[in-house]
Amino acid sequence: MERLNNRGLDEMRPLEFVLGVAPHATASVLSCFGNTRVICAVTIENDVPRWMKAQHVPGGWLTAEYAMLPYSTLDRKKRDSSAGKVDGRSVEIQRLIGRSLRAVMDLEALGERTVWIDCDVLQADGGTRTASITGAAVALSIALNKLVATGELEKSPMKQLVSAVSVGKLNGTPLLDLCYVEDRDAEVDMNIVMTEGGQYVEVQGSGEEAVFTAEEMSQMLTLAAKGIADITAAQKEAIARADQPSAADFAALQNLFGKR
Repeated sequence: MERLNNRGLDEMRPLEFVLGVAPHATASVLSCFGNTRVICAVTIENDVPRWMKAQHVPGGWLTAEYAMLPYSTLDRKKRDSSAGKVDGRSVEIQRLIGRSLRAVMDLEALGERTVWIDCDVLQADGGTRTASITGAAVALSIALNKLVATGELEKSPMKQLVSAVSVGKLNGTPLLDLCYVEDRDAEVDMNIVMTEGGQYVEVQGSGEEAVFTAEEMSQMLTLAAKGIADITAAQKEAIARADQPSAADFAALQNLFGKR
């Protein structure tokens, strides 16, 4: 089976993490999975939600918000504020992002702080939730490292990296990291969230007017594990360059959005 851009069945789309795209956030990343681009920003506040205070819950909290900007899709998407409510898909995804990041956090070690994860989709070409989780993990790691550097935390409460990738079955063939066209036509669509240590955080899978066997699911999980390993390597490279001058990242922004 041939894929767009002659990509292998077990090959990720080009991955890129551009740092510092939202200067007022504690840390921010433009997470790029091929043509899917999501701004993932982390803001840390020295306070906790009222319910934690009322219930005397120790430590801090992490929560996420997700939105697709009106121009992120081919047809303009109405803002949630115009509709007067957040649509169900956005609620489901932002809860997934929050669960995925909390799974690798020691919230008690975070102290009385709230971590806000904001994921805004600039351009959607499939896998916006996986790009959001993956980019948010990079931004979160960088933000917490800043608190360690300033002495506000003794060590980072982030226990390990987490990332996500899509897999699916198209024309009977298992594929890794589906773009929109592949996702639209796939018989099976799955989103896998895993830690860098290979543990599963969440597995979302369904047949689209189709079914799949245990063997096919095993094949897709194997593809996902390979993808997560590739993603983790890219995440670590991005985090490692966080203390370096950001000229290269701004050059990458120009390269991504400067073309007409």
